[in-house]
Amino acid sequence: MKIVDARVVLTSPGRNFVTLKVETDEGVTGLGDATLNGRELAVVGYLRDHVVPLLVGTDPHRIEDTWQSLYRGAYWRRGPVTMAAIAAVDVALWDIKAKVAGLPLYQLLGGASRERVRTYGHASGRDVPELFDSIRARLAEGYPAIRVQTGVPGLKRMYGVGHDAAPDAARPVVEDWDTAAYLRSLPRVFDAVRQEFGPELVLLHDAHHRLTPIQAARLGKDLEPYDLFWLEDCTPAENQDGLRLVRRHTTTPLAIGEVFNTVFDYQTLVGEQLIDYVRSAVTHFGGVSPLRKLFDFAAQHQIKSAIHGPEDISPVGMAAAIHLDLAIHNFGIQEYAGHTPLTHEVFPHAYTFTDGYLHPGEAPGLGIELDEELASAHPYEPAYLPINRLQDGTIHDW
Repeated sequence: MKIVDARVVLTSPGRNFVTLKVETDEGVTGLGDATLNGRELAVVGYLRDHVVPLLVGTDPHRIEDTWQSLYRGAYWRRGPVTMAAIAAVDVALWDIKAKVAGLPLYQLLGGASRERVRTYGHASGRDVPELFDSIRARLAEGYPAIRVQTGVPGLKRMYGVGHDAAPDAARPVVEDWDTAAYLRSLPRVFDAVRQEFGPELVLLHDAHHRLTPIQAARLGKDLEPYDLFWLEDCTPAENQDGLRLVRRHTTTPLAIGEVFNTVFDYQTLVGEQLIDYVRSAVTHFGGVSPLRKLFDFAAQHQIKSAIHGPEDISPVGMAAAIHLDLAIHNFGIQEYAGHTPLTHEVFPHAYTFTDGYLHPGEAPGLGIELDEELASAHPYEPAYLPINRLQDGTIHDW
């Protein structure tokens, strides 16, 4: 079997998604997700101009060798653009291999370690009453765990709360930020949530990298009475030494890694058990092959998985994540923000979401297809994540 073609499909059925479709001389095709939110065109060019020419004529079954060739052969290693492109190839090749075997991908990864995959959903509100309504909506959808985000008094808008349309899609929205107000308000929010919904509801919170280590340590300690499943991205993780300070001062579990691209980003955090959950996405970490290795590394230190699963991970990337979730032993939880109905039409899939749990299905491969005609009817639209400025105008860490 040989690869005879590979092409990049860029579509926007509500969100921009970058998909690689690999075709073989035996008619078996594979899909991979290369979406990089806000930088999609960079990955499209990387794949189309630098990766696809290297794939044609190669054996799709040589997944590890292909991965190492793409990673090491470019000399300029790592980084989100490179690793998203490699991820698309890796996932597409696993899709092909599993289809040839006539098995769902999770069977090639060792088979199921559980019957279903636990998820958490997103709840947010500009104030506490609106947050309560959002939590009730997620509970009605069956989610067993809920990430809680809320507005901060005095701030006009916050990422993850509201999602207002950008006035100019070609430029990022600017949001204001006040760390002191956030640190004062958030424990009161969780106190209100616990009083309303009780002690058994599994709660999570994402700080979106906005805090210094000492601020993160304070927040973790202040949230201890509310028994969080985790505090996510409490401080920019490039400063891995800072997590030592956070860990010394709080027993709130910590989750980090959605902006990481390789296992090297985790060496200190995992080796010293400074976190409890690794958060990388299949799409941004180089694919199924390296993420499985990360989970094996994490397992040696009693750290569990928590694959990143926002709206900007396409159903292709989500399918790959669910197969991994079902197979690995040290699974923790899967983020699942869902997709628009149109996105599900563009990417028909075998995976299911029932009563707050996911299952990849039993279709061979990833169990996902791409409706290219429908995809072409929804072209790319410029879109960016917002940026934060302090009230004096200074750009704040994101």
